Amino acid sequence: MNITLWIIASLLAAAFLAAGLMKITQSKEKLAASGMTWAEQFSPGMVKTIGALEALGAVGLILPAVLDIAPVFVPLAATGLVVTMLGAAVFHLRRKETKETVPSLVLLVLAAVVAWGRFGPYAF
Repeated sequence: MNITLWIIASLLAAAFLAAGLMKITQSKEKLAASGMTWAEQFSPGMVKTIGALEALGAVGLILPAVLDIAPVFVPLAATGLVVTMLGAAVFHLRRKETKETVPSLVLLVLAAVVAWGRFGPYAF
């Protein structure tokens, strides 16, 4: 199970780092034009904040465990990403964007598995 948690955490970290850096580096208008129409509902600063939280969560899933410095941050980062994806899912559901809700829920479940495993039976 430890290897499975590492694989899930690595995949999540890659996905959230890519998504976070994209939100940080691109303008809100460019994101909206690329299909992320949700960005139109937020200020540019909020879009950048969401991106920063996703990127920090990605780093928090891997770096503390690899460096063996405060590995308790791994499940805390996973929990933060659960909350982030819960907010994304609720936002998309309110906008009746069922198709866009599914990835948020999948990422939420995967982050919850990492949080459960690293807080519980497979803690560092």
